[in-house]
Amino acid sequence: MLVINNSMNTFVLTGTIIVFFALTFYTLGIVKEQKGKTVSKYVLLFLSLGLVFDISATVFMIAGSSVSGISLHGVIGYSSLLGMLIDNFLLWRLRFQKGLNTAVPNGVHLYSRYAYTWWVIAFVTGGLLVYLNR
Repeated sequence: MLVINNSMNTFVLTGTIIVFFALTFYTLGIVKEQKGKTVSKYVLLFLSLGLVFDISATVFMIAGSSVSGISLHGVIGYSSLLGMLIDNFLLWRLRFQKGLNTAVPNGVHLYSRYAYTWWVIAFVTGGLLVYLNR
């Protein structure tokens, strides 16, 4: 749900567009990992691209934010970004330790699902805040 209003500045608008790319890549990576339960080159590619777009979107949104200090959405957003950063780290570490197409251990497999779910919650709450503040 992309709601654009006249008061939305260029940085926030750019961040909002970029975060949709993060959502797309994270979703592709997580779905592929959850179905295959392996560390494939596509899982790593999609999750890494998701992380790059997520960090970029966060930078743009911080630059365009009029909120100073810490907000509830900020805490949710930063923690979800950290969660996906950790997920990327765990999967890349597994790839370097055991190689491509290695089975993902149950703990990492479950962590990926929870980290992604938390990230989607942050994504939705961000959209709701924009919608409610228009």
